[in-house]
Amino acid sequence: MTTVESTGFFQDAPRLRDEWEDDLAFQRCLERVLPGDVRADITPSLAEMGLLAATELKDLADAIDTPEGQPRHVPFDAWGNRIDVVEPHPGWQRMAQVAAEHGVVATGYERAHGGYSRVHQFALAYLYGPSSALFSCPLAMTDGAAKTLLGAGDRELIDRAVPHLTSRDPSTFWTSGQWMTERAGGSDVGRSQTVAVQDGGVWRLTGTKWFTSAITSEMALTLARPDGNGSGGEGLAMFYVEVRDEEQRLNNIRVLRLKDKLGTKQLPTAELALDGTVAHLVGPPSSGTRNIAPMLTITRLWNSVIAASGTRRGLALARDYSRRRAAFGSHLIDNPLHQTTLAWLRVQHEASLQLAFHAALLLGREEAGEASEQEQLALRLLLPITKLLTAKQAVAAASEAIESFGGAGYVEDTHLPVLLRDAQVLPIWEGTTNVLSMDALRAIRSEETLAAYAAEVRRAAEAASDDALVGIGKLAVDAIDHAGAWLTRALEGGPDTVAHGARRFALTLGRALQAALLVAQAQHDLDTHGDGRGAAVARRFADEGIDLLDDPGRTLASDAALARDEPI
Repeated sequence: MTTVESTGFFQDAPRLRDEWEDDLAFQRCLERVLPGDVRADITPSLAEMGLLAATELKDLADAIDTPEGQPRHVPFDAWGNRIDVVEPHPGWQRMAQVAAEHGVVATGYERAHGGYSRVHQFALAYLYGPSSALFSCPLAMTDGAAKTLLGAGDRELIDRAVPHLTSRDPSTFWTSGQWMTERAGGSDVGRSQTVAVQDGGVWRLTGTKWFTSAITSEMALTLARPDGNGSGGEGLAMFYVEVRDEEQRLNNIRVLRLKDKLGTKQLPTAELALDGTVAHLVGPPSSGTRNIAPMLTITRLWNSVIAASGTRRGLALARDYSRRRAAFGSHLIDNPLHQTTLAWLRVQHEASLQLAFHAALLLGREEAGEASEQEQLALRLLLPITKLLTAKQAVAAASEAIESFGGAGYVEDTHLPVLLRDAQVLPIWEGTTNVLSMDALRAIRSEETLAAYAAEVRRAAEAASDDALVGIGKLAVDAIDHAGAWLTRALEGGPDTVAHGARRFALTLGRALQAALLVAQAQHDLDTHGDGRGAAVARRFADEGIDLLDDPGRTLASDAALARDEPI
């Protein structure tokens, strides 16, 4: 029987076809940074992942992105025994299988392509991430845990855990958690209250971890204060914890609750009570915040790559929809105003892509022993800047992307709102924009660090020979030079003056390098393909503004009054 609701117009949904074949900016970025033989060798793996991401994994991620797909906490069994089982959607098992078999973590440690191995690994992560139902989060911590354990040099723990963390066999592959946040402090981890007491050859941890991602992981790295140690980060130590014993009983851990979050609802995030949890000391019994820093290096880079790939996903869906949706007599793709929206999204994507993969390139070169001293110095500053800038760009892009769908972008069963809900974690997790802005300042331990970063901007800008691109490159170099002069003047004004402008300083550094990298890419595209699209992206990015700095401390007093709501 024909009913009213079964007749009339029905809008085609946006579709993905192939996330490798259809991402020209990504292909050309890799074409520019990788030698031809490396690119030819890795392309089949990227093509396979790109097709999976657009088809099977995307369908599975949509199935998980439902109220029924959220993780479930079962605290007790039928007989009242405390079991604290956390059950994610069964589809997570497939996500783990694909990640392991395709080497989304392993590729970075196999180093089949030397200093380019991290680019290959993060290229896989870039394609996999938006369709992974947030399984990219435990993968980021797994990668970070492997790097941290290898750097710490504890042979027993390395032999125990790293082969699992870097395995391509799903039956032996482990993921890792990262338990740092407590009620007393998130970014300020030095206020942690979890206590560690030595018990023979092991340690026992007691305390509450307020926010722990991926409680379903087999292990975690965490911070605790050895009994008798002083306060602050120097008094903390880093510990290795296996979540369950050989009989799959929790290691003196209670799951107090799963967190009800704005986004990342597919990911089981828990509040935990550690009550004599058996742990193994990693490194010295102090300086834990410094010793766990390699974990943050990796997870912040994952955050950046996922930000770029999430922006690409929003653009891909919005562009496809614009070819299917007609309004006011034409398809959206033919509407000049809508074209400006899609063009802006493309610029945010390509700027984030270039910055994230430049960081991946330098990290890979450093790990392979191929980076110059200058590149190593630049990387220290590049990582917090890349994370903070790409995260902010991703949230703005996700908001614009779902708006481009009109009301459909606000309806959950279109699986479009998840783009924004999940993007919002990016500028929060692993350091907010303000925290990372201060981290960037701390990374500038000497003039050499900022000079090394500026050299990366200059090197990219100098790739230009086209007159228009040379001009954009000069704007990037001028911005980085102004940032150096601004910092000198701000330091004269004292720590409050520096802190007041820290965010704009960090954003300027990031946008300067993004502009220069876009220039280098645009020149490559002109030279290799005779294609001016990259030049148009660079020009549009520069028109948005690169240098965000003004006179140090100019609004320091008035901003303080406005924040406190005091008279001026």
